[in-house]
Order: sequence, then C-alpha cells, then structure tokens
Amino acid sequence: MVDVRLLPGWRTAEGLHIAAIEMRLRPGWMTYWRAPGDAGIPPEFDWRRSKNLTGVEIVWPTPTIRDKGGLRTIGYSDVLILPIRVLPVRAGGDVMLKGRIEMGVCSDICVPVDVRVSGQLPKAPAKPDPRIAAALANRPDTAAEAGVRAVTCSISPIDGGLGLRAEVDMPGAAGYEAAVIEVDNPQIWVAPAKMSHQGNRLIANTRLYHAEGRSFALDRSGVRITVLGNSRAVDIQGCTAG
Repeated sequence: MVDVRLLPGWRTAEGLHIAAIEMRLRPGWMTYWRAPGDAGIPPEFDWRRSKNLTGVEIVWPTPTIRDKGGLRTIGYSDVLILPIRVLPVRAGGDVMLKGRIEMGVCSDICVPVDVRVSGQLPKAPAKPDPRIAAALANRPDTAAEAGVRAVTCSISPIDGGLGLRAEVDMPGAAGYEAAVIEVDNPQIWVAPAKMSHQGNRLIANTRLYHAEGRSFALDRSGVRITVLGNSRAVDIQGCTAG
C-alpha cells in the first residue's frame, strides 16, 4: 500500500541537515496529516535509535481535504515528500538516522502500518534536492505571509471541558474550507472545529477535554490554528484573549 524511503538531502552552512521521507502510495490509497480530521490515524515518529542526533522537526506540506461518507479527512495521496530538519549533536559529523513510523493508510478501509527508515546523512557538502525544496515551498503560509490582522480565542466552560471560539481576521477568509485547532498539551483532546465566515473574519468553534477527565488550564500561546483551502493554507501560532 505504501513504499517508504529516506532522501538524504543536504547539510546547511549552519550545521542543520535537511532531509525527507518519501512515501509512495498505491493508487486509491491515502495517508494522514498530523491532525487527520474526523477519521484516520495520525502518524507517530520514533528516532531514538539514531546516532549523532539532537532532534528532528517535521515540516508538513499543505495537505488535501477529502469528504467521504459525511466524514472529513485531511492527508495526502500519490507521493508525499515529507521534509525533516535534523539537528546533529556534532555539526561536523555524519548522522545515522534510524526511524520507526507508525501511520495509517486508507482506501475503502484503514490499515495501520509500521515501517522503518534508515540511512546516513553525510556531513559532506551536497546540492539541495529539488524534490525536498519543492515540498518545503509547499508548506502553509505563516500568519504574516497571509496578512492575518488579528487572532482571538474566547474560552467558556462546558460540561467536562472547555469551549473555544477562535476568530481570525484576514483577507480572503471566505476562500478557506476548514480550520484545524491544536494545542500544545498532548493530554488535551480537541474536537473537529466547526467553521463559519463573517466577511473577512473566519470563526471556528470547538470543544476541549482532558484525556483523563481532569480539569485543565489552556495556554493561548500554545494554540495552533491551521486554515485550509483547496490550494492554500495558513498556519497561525497562538491567539490573544477575545
């Protein structure tokens, strides 16, 4: 259903290594973005067996929205080039990257897949890989790039959790189809947001619950709002009280 391999990429002058995971999906199959929508399996990555590695940052290209059977899913089909920024412990040394990826691939059914990727990321200079460069360029716009003027979050108590209403003031708001809200606390579950428009204002309402049923506080600076359209997306970090 999916073939996965590591693209070794190149080392920057600052010592950061830019690589990518290439996923080739069979026709009719898809895999998921970090927030998969109403149904799906978000990918999980484990790099603990790597050598000379401080950390890995995933750079997610803009995903596609699909509606099927009344469910909205967010992900990728055909070929996904998933860039990764790799920070070595020793900038002057090679990185032996060994990763385990637990992911879901779906067609008429969804199947959990567990794959391994590994390879050496050499310290030697190399030209940027155009496939990785294109995937990096396909990331969502930042709030500044999209001309976002204001982002506010109103919080209200609900039974067992919190209700959150996010309002984003930006040009062309009506051209976007969905909003995904995430928070920086992995113990908090965020329901799929319901989105509406008022002119150039986008409004998204959602519910938040603690995984263990506990009370919790919400840090607005850790709220992440991704607004998705057919051919564009905006990644918004943080919001103010509204």
